[in-house]
Amino acid sequence: MTAHALPKVSSKPIWPGLLLASLGAVAFSGKVIIVKLAYRYGVDAVTLIMLRMLFALPLFVVLAWWAGRGQPALTRRDGWVILGLGFSGYYLASFLDFAGLAYVSASFERLILYLNPTLVLLLGWVFFKRRVSTRQLVALAVSYSGVLLVFGQELHVQGSHVWLGAGLVFGSAVSYALYLLFSGEEVRRLGALRLTGLASSVACVLCIGQFLLVRGTHSWSALQAVDPQVIRLSILNATACTFAPVLMVMMAIERVGATLAAQTGMIGPMSTILMGVVILGEPFTPWVAAGTVLVMGGVWLLTRWR
Repeated sequence: MTAHALPKVSSKPIWPGLLLASLGAVAFSGKVIIVKLAYRYGVDAVTLIMLRMLFALPLFVVLAWWAGRGQPALTRRDGWVILGLGFSGYYLASFLDFAGLAYVSASFERLILYLNPTLVLLLGWVFFKRRVSTRQLVALAVSYSGVLLVFGQELHVQGSHVWLGAGLVFGSAVSYALYLLFSGEEVRRLGALRLTGLASSVACVLCIGQFLLVRGTHSWSALQAVDPQVIRLSILNATACTFAPVLMVMMAIERVGATLAAQTGMIGPMSTILMGVVILGEPFTPWVAAGTVLVMGGVWLLTRWR
């Protein structure tokens, strides 16, 4: 083989991409901590998610515009698909998650949401008859046994309302898994950043509309009654834990690829547990530790065997 035929090896370091993926995962995980802190001021899920989306809306509109520069105009089909994806992936998933956090701990919420790859696999089997191997079934069993382990601990400590919280958060995970399952073609058509900006903008409008519909003529007075600390937490949630992680993860994927970025994101649940213990004072029991190891191990096996 001649010197000219030798493959070129990239000399670019991968640590910037890994750092971006890590920071994005930690920032995403910080959302649950902020929500739990805001609930201490007596705010409800409808108001809290509206505030988050209200402050995030201008950022996502700018993202959609920036990513769409020089791109073909949206078709009517694109509009309907974006509406559906925005409803499932960002509005419904976010609302169910916020509502569920009123009943379960931050650690347990993050473990349920981390089941997302397993749900994508199962929904792919249901909708598209994609084959599921024996190894993948083993990985699923490992992950779900970890969630059941922590669920039993939560039920013992928190009480029967954990059933409602776990159901809401699991519904959030299913909703977002549906978004991932059906967004593939649209991502190829529009690009990940443009689709994220458009679908998130749709979700922001839906959350604001939900608040206005539920509160009706009392919307302004309900907003005035919100504690100023909730407003500050919502601004932090919209910027540092919603918009910024999207950019960091997308930039990480560009640098190190989707697989390595996803594997780096496994620090997300661990960071949530650590912040829950330090900031919220949640207990870190052997059951939580064992459940976390099982969930993350199962997802790792699933990613490796796929």
